[in-house]
Amino acid sequence: MAWLADHWLDLVGWGGSALLVYSLLQARVLRFRTLNLLGCLVLLVFNSLIGVWPMVGMNIVLAVINVYWIVRLTRDRHDESAFEVVEVRPEDAYLRHVLRTHAEDIRRFQPDFDPAPAGSQHAFVVLKGDETVGIVVLRKDGDVAHVQLDYVTPRYRDFSPGEFVWRRSGVLRDLGLRHVLTPPGMVGAYYPNLGFRPNGKQFVLDL
Repeated sequence: MAWLADHWLDLVGWGGSALLVYSLLQARVLRFRTLNLLGCLVLLVFNSLIGVWPMVGMNIVLAVINVYWIVRLTRDRHDESAFEVVEVRPEDAYLRHVLRTHAEDIRRFQPDFDPAPAGSQHAFVVLKGDETVGIVVLRKDGDVAHVQLDYVTPRYRDFSPGEFVWRRSGVLRDLGLRHVLTPPGMVGAYYPNLGFRPNGKQFVLDL
């Protein structure tokens, strides 16, 4: 306890520095900004206590920048105007490139996904500007859309790009679809938050 009492300020400084370094290892944009903000706030307190005012000023500026981006990212998370849903052919060369590039990561979340194009498939690319945010692949069976892939790139993993396919239900209704059935083996499914109802190991959405 005596050692802790003598070195608590050093621990605060090291803790803030560790948070900053750890934030730089994050692929997710929102997680990076949040952890970086926490690190800046800890170091702001640390440098204030030891009187290093140039570092106090720098951490104030960095904290403000992080708050700005966190607010903007959070606001855009469910903003349909921030994202665009583009339908592509299942055999589209760019789609196949994205699936190959992220094949290992896709297997982590949907180990049963078969990337080979099949009949009655429909594929959608979710874009933010010219950046690919996510991929959704469906198989049409009558008026039911069976989700074969609902994938988000690591950078936007704090977002749910499939949401923009489901929310823009006109895209699916134009295909004659009235129900969406999710894959049973998906890891970390987010569907209950979007109005899907449980159906055994799957979820169902009525359009």
